[in-house]
Amino acid sequence: MTEALHSILFLLILVFGLGMLAGKLSAALKLPDVALYLALGMALGPGLHLIHVESGSMTNQLILTLGSTIILFDGGRNIRLSGLGKVWISVSLLSVPGVLITCAAVAAAAHWLLQLPWLYAALLGSIIASTDPATLIPVFKQVRIRTKVRETVESESAFNDATGSILTFSVLGLVVGGGTFSLGSGVADFARTALGGVAVGCVIGFALTYATAHLKLGFLRDYATIAMVVTALGAYLAGDWLHVSGFMATFVAGLIWGNAETFKMNMNDQLQEMGHFTDNVTVLMRMLIFILLGSQVQLGVIGAHFWASVGVIAVFMLIARPLTVFLCAGPDRRAGWTWRELLFMCWVRETGVIPAALAV
Repeated sequence: MTEALHSILFLLILVFGLGMLAGKLSAALKLPDVALYLALGMALGPGLHLIHVESGSMTNQLILTLGSTIILFDGGRNIRLSGLGKVWISVSLLSVPGVLITCAAVAAAAHWLLQLPWLYAALLGSIIASTDPATLIPVFKQVRIRTKVRETVESESAFNDATGSILTFSVLGLVVGGGTFSLGSGVADFARTALGGVAVGCVIGFALTYATAHLKLGFLRDYATIAMVVTALGAYLAGDWLHVSGFMATFVAGLIWGNAETFKMNMNDQLQEMGHFTDNVTVLMRMLIFILLGSQVQLGVIGAHFWASVGVIAVFMLIARPLTVFLCAGPDRRAGWTWRELLFMCWVRETGVIPAALAV
């Protein structure tokens, strides 16, 4: 027991201590901090063998879930409903057909370049088909971009988790031979998972926002920061218990929390305190998540399939993403996308925490 406790404390001290140095270096080099966290994890894990956290361990699962939940909630909290109303068509198309397009393109590349059977190639494509808010949100805090573009890509990252999850488990059922694919059941599962997550997020988000932000009945106003954490974790847990998308529930709860004024509630007096808290917590979670992800990289496997993997990544970046953006967002006349905005969205397509959790 004591040895395990010391091991966890050593891990936290090592990650946070060196993570601060990596963060300062990333700011000086004007690079996304997550890139340096991944490199640091690779140095500490397969390089120096100082970190030994298995991808399937309870510690790793807890960090992935806790970190992605808080970061996803904060992403929803920073999106304005008024802006989302202008781009909902693009978000919807990117989140459902867009995931299928990406999966198909990556599966084809993996089949031909990695010589994977079609089912396994489709499994790889489905796992990495969804984008990642835990990576995007920190990057967007470092780069000044138009609000419409930021909110569209962040919302896509949140909403497509349900699509990616359902697609992954559907293909996995075929791979292990324990299931058969049905378009009707797939659509029904998606509707239940996604819409169920939205419903759970609305209920928990509104209830705790009301208890915190209502001018007369907000008895939790003095504990706004704590109530915010309870809302984020509670929405995820409730969604998971009900077998719907916990990440969708968390994002929607954050969306309601951040748009309290739309529902005639107000917590402006708590904004500064909540902002400082979420900024610090999300930095800690990013350090833990991406340094641990880097430490779990198997350099031998990468070396054995290096050039074929680079080819798959090239298709992923240069074909799948542009195809997805131009087919799904391009026709949306309501959003009024410019070529520069569409090209920017083609290059903003991070994959990280949620696909990592699906892989595990």
